[in-house]
Amino acid sequence: MSWAFANTVDLDLGTDALAAPDRLSVFLASRGLLDDSTPVTPGEHDRALRLRAGIREVLGANVGDTPDPGAVAAAEEVLRGLPVHVAVGGDRSVLSPAPGLPPVDGALARIALAWSALVTTGDAARLKRCAEHTCGWVFWDVSRNRSRRWCSMRVCGNRNKARAYAARQR
Repeated sequence: MSWAFANTVDLDLGTDALAAPDRLSVFLASRGLLDDSTPVTPGEHDRALRLRAGIREVLGANVGDTPDPGAVAAAEEVLRGLPVHVAVGGDRSVLSPAPGLPPVDGALARIALAWSALVTTGDAARLKRCAEHTCGWVFWDVSRNRSRRWCSMRVCGNRNKARAYAARQR
């Protein structure tokens, strides 16, 4: 879930699936996190964009980039406003959005919980943002030694290696 959320921006094409509050509503509804008719306020939209930016910055660190501390701090500020509920039994998940959260904040809390599960299990190290800065696509590193740096060796890896080769030839 956090993977799809992070990939709602496409730097290569210059598109953003969350460019406006109504588009965030469509994205969250398509993932079963929000009712189709629930409107998203500009404040909720801003919180979602800050959360996404922070997650993307952290994922860039997995390929050697230095995360922007401002973006990470802004995402952490959003997370502080998304309380979770801890249950010890019953039908409910052990961790869930706190009861009474507004619907959009509840959806963002579910995304944050999915991110938390990745970090807790160590799987977040396999989730990376492409090292090709014109791309920035988020991908799952399936390599045995977790050394993959590009979303696609055919496209982004090739671009990077061709630039390095051209620079050496100068």
